[in-house]
This record gives sequence, C-alpha cells and structure tokens, in this order.
Amino acid sequence: MTRFAAPIAEQIWDMKYRLKEADGTPIDLTVEDSWRRIARALAEVEAEPAVWEERFYAALEDFKYLPAGRITAGAGTDRSVTLFNCFVMGTVPDSMGGIFDMLKEAALTMQQGGGIGYDFSTIRPKGASVTGVAADASGPLSFMDVWDAMCRTIMSAGSRRGAMMATMRCDHPDIEDFITAKEDPARLRNFNVSVLVTDPFMEAVKADKSWDLVFDGKVYHTVEARDLWNKIMRGTYDYAEPGVIFIDRINQMNNLSYCEEIAATNPCGEQPLPPYGACLLGSINLARLVKDPFEDGADLDEGQLEELVATAVRMMDNVVDASRFPLPQQAEEAANKRRIGLGVTGLADALLMVGLRYGSEEAARQTERWLHRIARAAYLASVQLAKEKGAFPLFDAKKYLATGHMQQMDEDVRAEIAEHGIRNALLTSIAPTGTISLYAGNVSSGIEPVFAYSYTRKVLQKDGSRTEEEVVDYAVQMWRDKFGDTPLPDHFVNAQTLAPLDHVRMQAAAQKWIDSSISKTINCPEDISFEAFKDVYMEAWDTGCKGCTTYRPNDVTGSVLTVSESSEKVPETDSGADVVYISEPLDRPQSLEGHTYKLKWPDSEHAIYITVNDVVMNGNRRPFEVFINSKNMEHYAWTVALTRMISAVFRRGGDVSFVVEELKAVFDPRGGAWMQGKYVPSILAAIGGVIERHLVNIGFIEGEGMGLKSDPHIEAQVVGERPRGPACPSCGSYDMRMIEGCMTCGSCGQSKCG
Repeated sequence: MTRFAAPIAEQIWDMKYRLKEADGTPIDLTVEDSWRRIARALAEVEAEPAVWEERFYAALEDFKYLPAGRITAGAGTDRSVTLFNCFVMGTVPDSMGGIFDMLKEAALTMQQGGGIGYDFSTIRPKGASVTGVAADASGPLSFMDVWDAMCRTIMSAGSRRGAMMATMRCDHPDIEDFITAKEDPARLRNFNVSVLVTDPFMEAVKADKSWDLVFDGKVYHTVEARDLWNKIMRGTYDYAEPGVIFIDRINQMNNLSYCEEIAATNPCGEQPLPPYGACLLGSINLARLVKDPFEDGADLDEGQLEELVATAVRMMDNVVDASRFPLPQQAEEAANKRRIGLGVTGLADALLMVGLRYGSEEAARQTERWLHRIARAAYLASVQLAKEKGAFPLFDAKKYLATGHMQQMDEDVRAEIAEHGIRNALLTSIAPTGTISLYAGNVSSGIEPVFAYSYTRKVLQKDGSRTEEEVVDYAVQMWRDKFGDTPLPDHFVNAQTLAPLDHVRMQAAAQKWIDSSISKTINCPEDISFEAFKDVYMEAWDTGCKGCTTYRPNDVTGSVLTVSESSEKVPETDSGADVVYISEPLDRPQSLEGHTYKLKWPDSEHAIYITVNDVVMNGNRRPFEVFINSKNMEHYAWTVALTRMISAVFRRGGDVSFVVEELKAVFDPRGGAWMQGKYVPSILAAIGGVIERHLVNIGFIEGEGMGLKSDPHIEAQVVGERPRGPACPSCGSYDMRMIEGCMTCGSCGQSKCG
C-alpha cells in the first residue's frame, strides 16, 4: 500500500524531493528510500549512527516530522547545496566597493539555494553628497534594482528561483520611495519588501506626532508619523506590500540580544537574523498526532508529541554539522549559535479534529497550550544535547536567561539551562510549509486556516487527454472516510470565511511560545474598508506580534480561489480550472510545424538561426521545442545547452512564457546592441525577443511583454468567468495564492520563497 494520502502528495515527492540521476532515473524508488536517505545522512555525525538512524527514520515515517524542503531534497546526496533555508547577508557598507562585495556574496548564496534578506538602511539616501567624487548618492533603491537584476539570472538549487527580502528602517530618508517602489509592476519583482517599524514610531503614530527621517545623525526631512503610517498601509492595502516588521520587539525578545543586533529577516519573515545569520527549518505535523479525531475525547497525543519534538531537535542540530554553506561567515555564525527553527504544520486540521473553530478564543487558547508544550519539549531536548555535546559556543547563562523571551520561560526549564547550558540558542519558528504540506497529504499549511476544503485539478496527460483529480484537505478527507456524505460541522471554517481579526488572534497566540517569528498571511476581504484594514495592523502590534502580512484580493494583486457555499453554509467543492500540468514530458509527434528565424547580431560574422516547432493540442498551438544553430563555433556549447534547456521546459507544459522574460533580462557586461531602433542588452536577450515574437504569432501570448492569451484551454477560470490571478510559472495552473507571506501554487506547491 502506498504511504501517500493523495495523488498530489506522490507527485510533489516525485517532482521536488525524490533523488534521481542526472538523466531522471530514480535513485529513491519509494518514499521510504527518501526517509532512509535523510535519516542515514543526519545520523552520520552521531557516536552511534545505526541507533539514531532508526529513531530518525521513525520520526520521518508517515510524514510525522517534516524537514524543510532543502533538507528533504538535499540530505544524503552529493549535490553542492545548502540544507539551510534562510540567510541574512552581512551589513551592506555605505561604499561602492563594499556594496558590490555584498552583491557577490548574495549571488554565491542564491546559487546554492538559500533565500536571503538584506537591510538597505545602511546605504546613504538619494541626493546625499559622496565625498571625493563631487557627486550625489543614487540611494538604496538604485542598488536594490541591481540586486533584483542579479536575482533574475540565478536559478536556485532544485530549480527554485532565488527569493529575497529587503528591509528599510521607518526613519530612513528614502523610506517613502521604498514604500512605493513596487507600485511599478516591472520593478523589484524578485524582492519581498518590509518596513522596519520601531517602538518610538508606533508611539508617534498613536500620539499623532511628527517624525524625523535621519541618516548618520543628520535630519533630512520631518513628516507626520500618521501620514507615513498611512502610506505604508495604503501600499499594502493596494499592492500587498510592504510588510511590517516590529523590529524593536524582535530585538527585545531575542535570546541572543546580548551578542547580536537584528535588522533583517529571511524572505517570508519567520526568521529574523543577524548579519550572516542562517537558520534551518522543519515542522511537526500536528494533523498526524490527534487521537480519536472527531470523537468526543479527541486530543493531541502529547506523549508522542514530546518524543517527536526531541528527536526532531536532535536531527536539526545535526544538520548544522552536515550542511554546506555558501560563505565561511555563514558557517561560523551557524556553528557559534546553532540556531534552528522547529515549527508546526497541520494546526488548522488538528483543531478541526478536536472540534474547535479556527480563530475562536478557545482555538487560540488550545494553540497556545500546544505550542507551549512544543517549546518546553524543544528546550529540554536542547539542554539534554548540551549535556551530551556541549552548549552553543556563545552561551552565557546569566545573559541568556535575562533576555526577553527567556524571562517568560517555565522556571524548571530555566533551572535546567542555568545548570547544564543549552545546545541551540533559538529553537522555534513557524515557516511556510505549502509544498511539504501537500507532500504530507494536503494538510493545512503552517498555522494557516484551511484554504479550501477541496478543489479539482484537470491534469493534462501525455496523450493530450485530460483527467480530473480532486484535491481534498487532509481533515476533510478523514471526515469523509469516517462519516461519508454527512455535512461538515459548523466549526469547519476556511480562509475565505474568517474575519481578519480572527487571523490576528491565532498569530498572537502562537507567537508567545515561538522564539523567532511566524510566517502567516492575514486574508482580508476585497471590500474591507481602509480604516478597518489599518485596525488589523494595529491589533497585531497591540497583541504582541512581531510582524504582519496581509493579502487583500483586488485587480492589482489578483483574485483568489473561490469557494462557494451551499444552503447549509458548508463550502462546496470548487468547480475547478483547466490547469495545464504535465508530470512527464510530452512525447514528440512524428512531425511538427514550425518557423525558422534569422538573427544577425551586430559585429558578428555569422548569423544565428532559431527554429521554434509547435504542437497542436485541443486545436491550439503551443511551443514544443527550439533549435538554435550558428556556424560560429564560439557559440556552439551554449547554443546546444540553450536548445536542450528551453525545449525541456516547453515539453513540460504550463505557462512557459517566463522563458522569454528570463532571456530578455540577461545583460552582457561587454555591452549590448541597437537593433531595429531598440537597445538589446545581450545576444541571449535578442534570442528571447525572437521566441517572444513567435509566441505572439501563434497566439500563445497576448503580445510583447504580456502573459498568456485568454483562451479556455490555456487560462483557468472560476465561477463567474473571473481569472484567478497569475499563472504558476512551474505548472501553468491558475491556482496561485498568498499563503504565509508568499505567492504559492496550490496545485504543485511552487513558491518563489523556496
């Protein structure tokens, strides 16, 4: 019998986590092989590896403990990748040489698959004088554009695109430009952006006072605090960015406040980190630990929970020693503090199983109790590791126990730490779990509510036919298995039916026992008033959250999955969409139609010939393969590589128009050329332009710089013929959702945040 609870779970494993040869031949024949690979790799650093391999395997078995994707895909392989998810880069110096040194470090980190964060507050504002060159500074936003261009050219390990977070302090002179930067739809597309909001600023907002914008001790401007706050709120109300990070609260509550200062987070915000800080992630699957689900005595098996947490902490601690690091500074930082981020997934499903309505006061109290239990177990397990292997090198008992978070820790745990030390400086974090939640059987993600109880994916098969596949939430499927078609109880709620302040209540309840932070999206209805929207952020501040991310669907941000309701007010199965998703490449027909284009690059002796062949599916043409040829042998290697890579992408199906945008964004440091009155930054960009014209000509995309052409066989629609939003760049599904602070595909789990 298969271990997978749903077909989509097995597909995610095969696409994302299954170890394969370079030619695609599976090495992990079963998911048990994947668990064994991970368990063996993480047990190698133990004195008794055979003993711990079995315990680690037992934790992984049946998806009870879910290491983050980079660990699941990378542990026990020979790949040159990092097993750490999150990095914050070093402090960006306020000098040209230092800035570009940081750019190089960022590229090296992204190349190995890490999501990275930066604080751009250290760069002098636009218009400030630059000593010695008789010029004015261009400001941090101009350098963010350089970072953004770099990110477009780097593909992370496992085909994941690099993800970045940019932060700026609320008192930086360029803060207003930072807030509005992403209103330009072509700018900073590879960044999430958040404002570092300080306690004095929030006090000034509440008291309606003025606010100085300062750099290096000089006041550049003075604004009204409420006006600046309203500008932040208006940006996220209309564009879903910037986010808000309560930076002083983060530093006050940090277990390491005595030896580090935090000014940035990783891309999804759950890991506030110091310069060169790194953290790895993993989640306890609460949905697998409920005894007697939906019965009167249903409850979490707390004995099993504590044992599982202890094993997970040990596994994650071992990752610190087993992982590669892009930079030596990151390795040193990780070794000195041994930070880990153990979180949860399946919380909403677990609450449903024990009869609690997500967002209610009782659900919040239960969430706090469960996370308190996890925190205790994690800290005591780390103390046990300290007895056995030693405390983290920068541990100072007196200073550590005097920090904000540790002052609220249970006295018996504090006493154990005082006597024996602790192995890991920080232990808990709630990260985005979109992909691993699908892999675990479509359990609810992180601490988010259930997004939709079920929806239908239409899967395009190799022969061009389509099959329908229902994707059902884990708890809902369990209810169906136990009670058949009995209507769902009243306490079943989802993200579309929850009030925003219910979301805040759950985030605040979870934050009390999380020593790092939480990645969560507070879904707001499209018609929420601006004043009520601002109240969400103020409530997050007032109730102790460390940050706040909201999503309000509109014409700019895109709509979301629609869940209709029956007369019993129970969400029905979504009507589904024409999702173009191909798990295996299409077979090549015997003959194909296509066109060949001649491209003459200035100053080049030989022309390049580009042939694009198409396949006809359901009466529509779509690109199938590309051939690039030239007599210039200097071009031979890269033209062959480009031919193979682009053709491989085209044969996977979905919205492949992103290939054009990636090629057009490549710039040649030796300079581009003017072609037909337009500056083209590189020969690769010129090839991208040729392919784009072909896609327009066959009707696959609307026009130059535009997305998929509206077509019933290409674009997915929901009830009312309203597009769901942007297509997934991986599988083509119009099922992109804002989950845990990041646009994530509900069909294949693709997320730019990793």
